[in-house]
Amino acid sequence: MDDFRLAPLDASDDKLHEECGVFGVFGHDDAAALTALGLHALQHRGQEAAGIVAFDGAHFAVERHVGLVGDNFTRKSVIDQLTGPYAIGHTRYSTAGGAGLRNIQPMFAEFTGGGFAVAHNGNLTNAGVLKRELQRRGSIFQSTSDTEVIIHLIATSIHGRLLDRFVDAIRRIEGAYSLICLTEKKMIGCRDPLGVRPLVLGRLDGSYILASETCALDIIGADYVRDLDPGELVVITDKGLESLRPFENARSRFCIFEYVYFARPDSVVDGRGVYGVRKRIGAELAHESHVPADIVVPVPDSGVPAAIGYAEAAGLPFELGIIRNHYVGRTFIEPTDAIRHMGVKLKHNANSAILAGRRVVLVDDSIVRGTTSRKIVEMVRAAGAAEVHMRIASPPTTDACFYGVDTPEKSKLIASQLTIEEMREFIKADSLAFLSIDGLYRAVGEAGRDPAMPRFCDACFTGDYPTRLADQEEREPVRAIARFAEAS
Repeated sequence: MDDFRLAPLDASDDKLHEECGVFGVFGHDDAAALTALGLHALQHRGQEAAGIVAFDGAHFAVERHVGLVGDNFTRKSVIDQLTGPYAIGHTRYSTAGGAGLRNIQPMFAEFTGGGFAVAHNGNLTNAGVLKRELQRRGSIFQSTSDTEVIIHLIATSIHGRLLDRFVDAIRRIEGAYSLICLTEKKMIGCRDPLGVRPLVLGRLDGSYILASETCALDIIGADYVRDLDPGELVVITDKGLESLRPFENARSRFCIFEYVYFARPDSVVDGRGVYGVRKRIGAELAHESHVPADIVVPVPDSGVPAAIGYAEAAGLPFELGIIRNHYVGRTFIEPTDAIRHMGVKLKHNANSAILAGRRVVLVDDSIVRGTTSRKIVEMVRAAGAAEVHMRIASPPTTDACFYGVDTPEKSKLIASQLTIEEMREFIKADSLAFLSIDGLYRAVGEAGRDPAMPRFCDACFTGDYPTRLADQEEREPVRAIARFAEAS
């Protein structure tokens, strides 16, 4: 098993990445500054680029930058350009669509009825099909992002009112999306019919706020009102909020991996506190795969809540046996082969005083390619651990995601290629166990997974995709496994 995908890589490439966070403010004097703060709270959803579009009642202003929110939107000179009581923002993790400036959101266009900006979290599974249709009709695309398809659908709609054209557009797209849009008179928020991606509504000083997660409301002191329902569209104007239902009712399929990894632990998602769910995940893991051990150690930071839950359920001490360096960026040093091999140690260091002579249960959220897990197990052993038992707070990731998560193609997912025993041999652990899919469902309050009517989107664990994958079917009719390159 030693030769499975052992090519050197940045440790961050061995994780799943959410693709973006969205935030919007309607009717507050400090709209742009509040949006910058909201994006800062959503930085975990995308670290490659960020943007804000503001409207002052007469003119739109756009600021889009590569890099972190704090590196670009804390400068007074930037915020001073974003005047007015209306603003929306976006933070992005780039995928094969590209990290260039042309793909940074929010995207902005001038329609016949005025300016229009859109920020998108998710991925359209029929964007390629629609894009080719639009190009045949004369549309010229300026980016490689699927979000631009929405703009062209609106522009070419035969309806008169902008809202009607917007509804016409979203009825044609498929996949997963939470959208926040800004026009000269309104802010629009909507979720796809299955509610795969999150979007919440808040209030601050009489103004409405839309955000990907509640932690973004907390940072500005806004009150949480509610989650938008799957398939719901809200229109916010100076007169208030109107809720519309442009789709037929469908059974919700919210992304269960938001609870495992993507959402911040201090967020409340679909009525469930994320931190509490992750502790219950750890407890379920302990009940399913307990092993005699001395201490429970998380792989920081994503494994911490699950490790706490595991330790409590197993009656074992929780210890910080691995310390994370929070100040190392991806391009901190020239990435030579020697440095790439050191990638894990640049971000994590074993706490040998805790680990030496101990039987260790090592808890992480997932295994993607397996290379990072292997290096961490080796590091813990080198620090003197007597045994290393790896426990994963999710089922094996066997299938690619097409709904807004940067997942490697199926052939690069170790769980799709090897058995659990082969994976254990590859990462060189004394034992390896994953949480069952039923255990994951129990942790979020369900009795288990009903294969006939699953409550969540869990396709990365089961291969059960809740929507048609039009682009993938066109490229590979037999098995839709290729990663969609036009991701948001």
